[in-house]
Amino acid sequence: MDISPRPTTLPRRSGKDQPTVMGKPLSRYPGLKQTGQPPWSTVACVVTAEDGTWGLGISLFGSPVAHIINDHFAANLVGEPCMATEKIWDMMVRMTAPYGGSGLASYAISAVDTALWDLKGKLLEKPVYELLGGPQKERIFCYATGFETEWYMELGFKATKLFTPWGPNDGLEGLKKNEALVAQTRDLVGDHVDLMLDCWLSMDVEYTVQLAERLRPYGLKWIEDYVNPEDINSYEAIRDRLPWQTLASGEHWYLPATFSTIVSRRLVDILQPDVLWAGGITSVLKICHMAENAGLSVIPHASMNNPYGQHLAFAMPGVPWGERSQGVSPPGVPLDEMAMLPGTAVIKDGYLVPSTAPGFGIEVTKAWLDERRV
Repeated sequence: MDISPRPTTLPRRSGKDQPTVMGKPLSRYPGLKQTGQPPWSTVACVVTAEDGTWGLGISLFGSPVAHIINDHFAANLVGEPCMATEKIWDMMVRMTAPYGGSGLASYAISAVDTALWDLKGKLLEKPVYELLGGPQKERIFCYATGFETEWYMELGFKATKLFTPWGPNDGLEGLKKNEALVAQTRDLVGDHVDLMLDCWLSMDVEYTVQLAERLRPYGLKWIEDYVNPEDINSYEAIRDRLPWQTLASGEHWYLPATFSTIVSRRLVDILQPDVLWAGGITSVLKICHMAENAGLSVIPHASMNNPYGQHLAFAMPGVPWGERSQGVSPPGVPLDEMAMLPGTAVIKDGYLVPSTAPGFGIEVTKAWLDERRV
């Protein structure tokens, strides 16, 4: 399914000679045509109750994830009580154990679980955040991720995050360029805007330490996702060598068991699960409670991009901020034209309040879904 935003406002030029490109794990092999995610579309999962009411969940990675849902989950889940989200989540985790609940299976679990929570809210005629305990805050503080910093400031954000375009293969010159980018951004936003850095799995231990030491004068609120998510030993080494730096990670960790390991060893200060990747609302609730008990924060990945993360962040005491990522919006294009799903609440002056409509407040019809089927 293609749910890419379809803005009507033409973007204005950013003023840059050429776009800045984030570093990625495959950046060490220059010349590859594709260094990001595979070209699989968004998955939409529809769960229907006996009375015809239906809930919508989404996730990534197209046909492989859809096969897990349709070929494996469906036969065992159809007929289960739709309010039994804990039981159904546990069933899915146990069903996928033989081939690994993390990764693609976790995306499938997320799609089903978010659809169930949407359905529960509609049947009970309550927004999902009410089912999660009610609003914990009056509004959610939001930050913007990307390279169009001037535009984010114009939109009213008071915190922003950069990617690192250069990694270990770029040597000392790359370190200098990363520092220059951060220094220029700090000069642009001043001392009253929080600034963070996302390394997107492209570093190693030595490079991460060298980079953090160089960037210490610029007061980064945190550095995140610096090494391969499965390389727990490197996370431990970096934690030991950078005791002064706030560290964050977790968008590529899946299901609570992995987060439990991270929390017990206190390898990061901020956990960043993605509601649509890490097992859905049920899973991230467990992660939030785990983190809160350990005195850690949860700032879910891309949580302001969709109503699923918005409702979770609104209800959880351990979630102080929300992230707007995936390009935010091109310069000059209003944020309300960049929603992937109709009914998604929009950030205004750096803050967001979720929809009060039942479920996640998604204003989608079956016809809308059919139009975007690929």
